[in-house]
Amino acid sequence: MSLKKPKEVPQIPKARKKKLDALLAAVPQAKPDKIEYLCYPAFKFDAVKRNGYTSLIIETEAEFTSFAYEITHDFYREKNEISVVLLGLKPKTNTVPGVMPASAEIVIEETVGDFTLNVIKQDGCINTMDFNLNIYNKEIAIKKVFLPEKENNRKFCEFYVKPQLFEFNSNE
Repeated sequence: MSLKKPKEVPQIPKARKKKLDALLAAVPQAKPDKIEYLCYPAFKFDAVKRNGYTSLIIETEAEFTSFAYEITHDFYREKNEISVVLLGLKPKTNTVPGVMPASAEIVIEETVGDFTLNVIKQDGCINTMDFNLNIYNKEIAIKKVFLPEKENNRKFCEFYVKPQLFEFNSNE
């Protein structure tokens, strides 16, 4: 018996991306703490535009040998609260393989002020850092690192300041 030829090609539904509100309300599974990501705020200088900005660099703790990966993310901002949703990894194009962690860089135009950074995983875990930027004194100060009150929330991200990553105008 032969099969009928379909009149239309069936459409495969796309996976829906979770919105920020859904991720904040999600309850993660109970798992032990495991550091998977490192986050470094740093000052950078754009020589073409001739201005400074702040960069949030997020890297994986694990290093990959076969491919160079980048971390895919969504970025949300409300005044001085910054939320970064980590979506996963994707291979970088046109790069030579090497031993390196996956990374992402998020640009913030401000260089002075107090900010709150929320790093959110797809399962709903949230790690938060309160920090202060002051480009005039060439310093970034982490004021507080904490886990927001949430059932089964766990620590998956470490926050550091690495002054060796700072880039300033060479005329300063």
